[in-house]
Amino acid sequence: MNRLQQTPTTRGWRHLSAEQVEAFGAEIDAIREEVMSSLGEHDVRYIRRILKTQRYSEIAGRGLLFLGFLPPAWLAGTALLSLSKILENMEIGHNVMHGQWDWLKDPALNSATYEWDNTCPSAQWKHSHNYMHHTFTNVVGKDRDVGYGILRMSEEQPWHPVYLLQPAYNWILAGLFQWGVALHDLEFERLGKDKSWAEVRQQLREIWKKSRRQVLKDYLLFPALAGPGFLFTLAGNATANLVRNLWAYAVIFCGHFTDGVEMFTEDQLDGESRAEWYLRQLLGSSNLEGGRAFHILTGHLSHQIEHHLFPDMPAHRYAEIGPRVQALCEKYDLPYNTGSLPRQFGTVMKRILRMALPGGRKTAATA
Repeated sequence: MNRLQQTPTTRGWRHLSAEQVEAFGAEIDAIREEVMSSLGEHDVRYIRRILKTQRYSEIAGRGLLFLGFLPPAWLAGTALLSLSKILENMEIGHNVMHGQWDWLKDPALNSATYEWDNTCPSAQWKHSHNYMHHTFTNVVGKDRDVGYGILRMSEEQPWHPVYLLQPAYNWILAGLFQWGVALHDLEFERLGKDKSWAEVRQQLREIWKKSRRQVLKDYLLFPALAGPGFLFTLAGNATANLVRNLWAYAVIFCGHFTDGVEMFTEDQLDGESRAEWYLRQLLGSSNLEGGRAFHILTGHLSHQIEHHLFPDMPAHRYAEIGPRVQALCEKYDLPYNTGSLPRQFGTVMKRILRMALPGGRKTAATA
């Protein structure tokens, strides 16, 4: 019996022998190798189309907002600008910063230098997300995405009376999601332990520099260019940012906090093999079902399971390999958590309500 089989809170693969765990990992590696070795012109055409769609949507959206005093122009402009921001953050920015397009050697798609349309500096995002979250996925006490420092999302998190209010302030986080992301890497809980005020001040300077540029662009420069239509353009830009924030929040939370998603403890990381890491990614993630356009708008994070298994694989390939990953789950009798957006989002809300109360009620996966 392997080490993880003996861990009571990890039920998803206790039935597997050590040999079966490693065999599962080898089959996942084989899928990755096959896809990564086949990258080519088809993938290049895909990302070029997405880049053009995003840019033209922004140009058209901002242009129409200059005519925002006409309701149809305002609605169309706001919708196109919202689309542009969603595509840039989800399908382009997030995926570029994971290094998914570094193989192209295109400076505009270089993970080391890309700066996205968001208040969070890219370097800080890559530390809190690419390293902390993807390395320690759903490990309570290590993965700060478990509750984002303000929500209780696991029975392993100690309860405090402030969590009684989380069903309300959860929606504040959703509406201001890019600002929550911007402050996420500050890690105030480390102050006085292994982080100094000097480090925090440096991070705050970087956040101020980035967020100031974003605020000036959306709430001063473009509205000012609209002249008499200042307020219409201002309102359109604010609405587009809100739409992008709410969409990103919904997609991300549905990928991590649905019913059946497992949480882990730090002691379970001791001696973790690559195959066991794959299993943790699988059991700590959930997918969303939908059509091609839906998957693109989520940045293919609707395939959160595949993203956690292969974070540096071009995300549009996830739909292609999803059935193969699901078949492996059936072969090894492992759960493959997937469902519609309304269903998955409903279970996220249930978790938020449940965890607001002392003790909570364990999910089916950890009961």
